[in-house]
Amino acid sequence: MRDPLSALSDAFTAFLFGKVETTRLPVRTSTGQAQAVYLPTAAPGLGDSGVIIGREVYSGKGYIYDPFQLYGQQLPAPHWLVLGESGNGKSALEKTYVLRQLRFRDRQVVVLDAQGEDGVGEWNLIAQELGLTPIRLDPTSALNGGIRLNPLDPAITTTGQLALLRTIIEVAMGHGLDERSGFALKVAHAYVNETITDRQPVLTDIVDQLRHPEPESAEAMNVDIDDVRAWGLDVALVLDRLVDGDLRGMFDGPTSVGIDLDAPLIVFDLSHIDRNSIAMPILMAIVGVWLEHTWIRPDRKKRIFLVEEAWHIINSPFVAQLFQRLLKFGRRLGLSFVAVVHHLSDVVDGAAAREAAAILKMASTRTIYAQKADEARATGRVLGLPRWAVEIIPTLTPGIAVWDVNGNVQVVKHLITEAERPLVFTDRAMTESSAADLLPEDVRAAELEAEQRAARIEHQQRLNESSESTVA
Repeated sequence: MRDPLSALSDAFTAFLFGKVETTRLPVRTSTGQAQAVYLPTAAPGLGDSGVIIGREVYSGKGYIYDPFQLYGQQLPAPHWLVLGESGNGKSALEKTYVLRQLRFRDRQVVVLDAQGEDGVGEWNLIAQELGLTPIRLDPTSALNGGIRLNPLDPAITTTGQLALLRTIIEVAMGHGLDERSGFALKVAHAYVNETITDRQPVLTDIVDQLRHPEPESAEAMNVDIDDVRAWGLDVALVLDRLVDGDLRGMFDGPTSVGIDLDAPLIVFDLSHIDRNSIAMPILMAIVGVWLEHTWIRPDRKKRIFLVEEAWHIINSPFVAQLFQRLLKFGRRLGLSFVAVVHHLSDVVDGAAAREAAAILKMASTRTIYAQKADEARATGRVLGLPRWAVEIIPTLTPGIAVWDVNGNVQVVKHLITEAERPLVFTDRAMTESSAADLLPEDVRAAELEAEQRAARIEHQQRLNESSESTVA
């Protein structure tokens, strides 16, 4: 019971200033009960047409993604960048994504498989399940009936052949060709294409012509024949590596017959190539251009080009320039380029920073698995991720990733079916992905912990935004 003096004071105050708010006692409650005050909200999804990836962590809704369905409406480009450290589920995502895409009849996929164990690439099991044989590029077996790709294949235009030859040489030399070396290569290539008509021209023909140029090539520029030979000497030495060096046999002959470019899945097994050698970017350049001219066709099919260890492409200025053209050209013909990279710093701080920025800009979809805090902040700055997403990346558990689809940012748990599990978690994947070694109850516990942590961060972010808007 209030005393008369307090009641009189409140009445007088109300008369002067209006009715005052009722004083209420504080209410003690739990977080579980108080959360009912905040109505559940969830960002809009990407639609219900395409390939199911898993479920959104915050809302529990199914997460469906398909660049071909979204292109032109929610996506300016169908290309996709996948980032994250080993052991967090990148390989599982890529494989299940491809398997699910192949259920559509108008899909075709090419994979550059740069990793593997026991003498085969990690996509070997999936290829076998589909009744396909990977195209294994191996310098030790190329001379004994192995697979061979010809950079001078007639299926490639003469302009494409010359661009490919220049790229091979520039990658191997580590710098661009000067005008004189470029001239020597151009005249040698032109002469070989004009004079050899009864078979496929091969790299040996180019090397021979560079060593022994025709007098006509010197007369056309009013220079001495010895000068033309000197200009082409370094070029000949680089190409000789493909003819008689450590890459011998893979590119110095006609393209192998029997490569089925109409197969739903084509796997180029590069696991026998040293990933840290100069051979890897050369291989990727040759395969990329060869596919551009022989695989991509205006036949209304939707094609996916997935590249493991893609930093070999993005980190080389000359290879990156070729793939930039491929990406721009491919958008008109239904090509989605998927680049898998461990660390963004591998490319943005490399020799091809400008080219890397251009390729990253084309990737309207970015999927980021767990990274260390410093790497996550750097990734967030480059990709323009919201602050809450950057904060949550270091806390993500295997199988959970931040998805940024042209500004639509979600935290997504990738789901794998029992039928897919034996194909996805191969021996190598078992050593990389700790999720495969956990019991089901342990996996669920880890998921719940990550979801709760993510919810707390998002809730705090919303409170901060609300406070900022109130102050404003």
